[in-house]
Amino acid sequence: MDFSFILVNPAHVPHVALIQLNRPKELNALNLQLMGEIRDALKALDEDDSVRAIVITGNERAFAAGADIKQMAGKTAVDMLLIDQFSTWDAIRKTKKPIIGAVSGFALGGGCELAMLCDIIIASETAQFGQPEINIGVMPGAGGTQRLTRAVGKALAMEMVLSGRFITAEEAKAAGLINKIVPVELYLDEAVKMASAIAAKSPIAVQLAKESVLKSFESSLQEGLYFERKNFYMLFATEDQKEGMNAFVEKRKADFKGR
Repeated sequence: MDFSFILVNPAHVPHVALIQLNRPKELNALNLQLMGEIRDALKALDEDDSVRAIVITGNERAFAAGADIKQMAGKTAVDMLLIDQFSTWDAIRKTKKPIIGAVSGFALGGGCELAMLCDIIIASETAQFGQPEINIGVMPGAGGTQRLTRAVGKALAMEMVLSGRFITAEEAKAAGLINKIVPVELYLDEAVKMASAIAAKSPIAVQLAKESVLKSFESSLQEGLYFERKNFYMLFATEDQKEGMNAFVEKRKADFKGR
C-alpha cells in the first residue's frame, strides 16, 4: 500500500501489521488526508487474512499532537458539516481486528482521540495525553468527551476537557486510560509483543470478543449479556473452537486457522 502520510508494513512477527503516522515535522498532526489513509489502510488490513492484529504508532516525540488546525481555522459550521470528517472516524471504529496503540510523546486532541480508538494502549514514559481544544475556542469532536469519560471517569475527564490540562503516562495508567508504561526505547516493541500474543489466538474468537467488549459501552447489562451469549454460542460453529478445546485436552499448543 502506497500512502503519503502513513507507512504500512508487516511487523517483525507473524500476522501483525504496523501503521506509522508519518508527518514528523508537524508532530503527526491529523489532517483529512492522513485520517483517510488510516481508514483505507485499516480497511485493507481488516480484509487481509494474513493479518490478525494491527499496531498504530507515531514516533518517539509524538503519537499525534492534534488535528491540523490550519485546515479548520477558516471553516464555517456549514463547511464542517459538509466535509463530514467524523465519518472517517466512524469507519475506523468499525475495524474488526484488534488495534494496539503504541504511544510516545504527545497524544493530544485528535491524537488522544485516535489512541482511544485503539483497543489496547502501550505508552512510553514520556507519553502525555490531553484534550486541549478548549484553548482554541472549541471542544473535542471525535470522541474526546465520550470515550475519555468512559475511560477515566467524570472528574478527570471534566478537568482535562475544560482546562486543557495534559496528563502523564503515570496518571493515564492510574486512571485506566492505558494498559502499560515502558521505557521509550521499548514502547513499540512492547506493543508488537502484545499484538503478537493476540495474533496467536483464534482470529474469529478475538473478533467476536472485541465486538462484545465494545458492545458493553452501548447497551444495558441485560442487552450486553444477551449479545455476549450469542457470540459465545456462535464460536461453537468454528473449527478453531474444536482445535482449541482438543488442544487443551491433549495438552498441546493450539494451531488456530481462523476458520
